[in-house]
Amino acid sequence: MPASAPSLAPFKASDFSVALIQMGGTGDDKAANLQLAKSKIAEAVAGAPKKPDLVVLPEVFNSPYAATSFPKYAEVIGWDPSIPKGSYDIASSKSESIQLLSAAAKEHGIWLVGGSIPELGPDGKIYNSSPTFSPSGDLVAVHRKVHLFDIDIPGGITFKESETLTGGDWVTIVETDFGKIAVSICYDIRFPELAMIAARQGCVAMIIPAAFNPTTGPLHWDLLQKARAIDNQMYIIMCSPARATSGDGYKAYGYSGVTDPMGKITAQLKEEPGILYSDISVEDMVNTRARIPVTVQRRFDVYTDVSA
Repeated sequence: MPASAPSLAPFKASDFSVALIQMGGTGDDKAANLQLAKSKIAEAVAGAPKKPDLVVLPEVFNSPYAATSFPKYAEVIGWDPSIPKGSYDIASSKSESIQLLSAAAKEHGIWLVGGSIPELGPDGKIYNSSPTFSPSGDLVAVHRKVHLFDIDIPGGITFKESETLTGGDWVTIVETDFGKIAVSICYDIRFPELAMIAARQGCVAMIIPAAFNPTTGPLHWDLLQKARAIDNQMYIIMCSPARATSGDGYKAYGYSGVTDPMGKITAQLKEEPGILYSDISVEDMVNTRARIPVTVQRRFDVYTDVSA
């Protein structure tokens, strides 16, 4: 007799709404980038059909997306998973981005995944880090991009994050008012283990600030979201910068969107700046898992449970 799959972590969640900010206009002036983010968060809340529970910014929103820029724009955050919940002191934070995002989350009473920013760690290394804030403005998590974007596609794009960045070494799962969410960053989506762990630990969605490009985007942006959603029967939510129309810097793909547990893209922008609103239905997730019950049919007597 095949061994039955170990039970998933208790799945407790409620419906929630999300706003994805596909920000354009990020430039060399960090202060201007931060003020743009602040204004777009306010716009996302004010312009919503109903107040969003969760607002998401794109990857590297306060800096140009360039390996050579990360050291210049890096900020000391000083958070790690050992810090007790609610004990991070925002007022004394050395990060101006953290202070601004915390204030925005508190002002609008929202959960906020603050895209990502270059972080200078206590070890002197630089990370690509995504902070998450509660509606009271508390910094509750920081995800350091685990897998670094080192690719070389002849005739397409060459990019080496590892020239300046170091990969993180923890999985990020956040307890919110509407259930557990996981956070990862861009290239992390190509590695299925993070989503597998998130699903088995009871997450309703994986939130992914990301900046694919016009080479990899058409190939894999939609496909990867669908794959992670179908494999794990949860929502995949990706937020990109808008695609720049001028200059010779990095060009993001755009197409921020939401993919449901059946692998259907339920909402998506195009290349231009914009704000995308979407409602997340827990019933759809429950029904998907009941009708195609792969979550309880796994054979961990044959292969390893990466979440164990």
